[in-house]
Amino acid sequence: MIRSCLLATALAAAALGAQAQSATYAIDPTHTFVTFEATHFGTSTNRGRFDKKEGTVQFDRAGKSGKVDITIEAGSINTGVEPFNKHLQSKDFFNATEFPTIKFVGDKLTFDGDKVTEVAGQLTLLGKTLPVTLKSKQFNCYQNPMLKREVCGGDFETTIQRSQWGMTYGLPGIPDNVRLVIQVEAAKQ
Repeated sequence: MIRSCLLATALAAAALGAQAQSATYAIDPTHTFVTFEATHFGTSTNRGRFDKKEGTVQFDRAGKSGKVDITIEAGSINTGVEPFNKHLQSKDFFNATEFPTIKFVGDKLTFDGDKVTEVAGQLTLLGKTLPVTLKSKQFNCYQNPMLKREVCGGDFETTIQRSQWGMTYGLPGIPDNVRLVIQVEAAKQ
């Protein structure tokens, strides 16, 4: 009986210790950029970014787990050319009026030591949700001297086929493949 109680207490303490390792990080919009690249009729590469985004990261380095939740405002697309922005916001592409947000929820983190190497999850675009894996080009955590707390982040990327979400305007002249690059930093809360 005493042995059972001691075992239960040890297990409860271990569970509490494991839970204490998990922390919430808020996406820093001033150090987080979501950009895209798509070739234009095989000649040049069109690039743009989304200026408004928010989200959180649940991160447990010791437990090798976490969850990423990022919401992007579709209407905040910015290529530096206003008429092109308007076309990308239209029904031909992002249909920002009907689908104002793009969302990525990643719940499977892959680690190499304490570094995140990829995040697998679901991308919701134009009302359709499909699996996407973001691969890390670099990842690091550091003690931010200005915020006086830990900040983690890195550069992540993937290539999607836009037609899978129903974005078919201009095919095949404007290729189906779009490279997404997400530079993210998030501060521990």
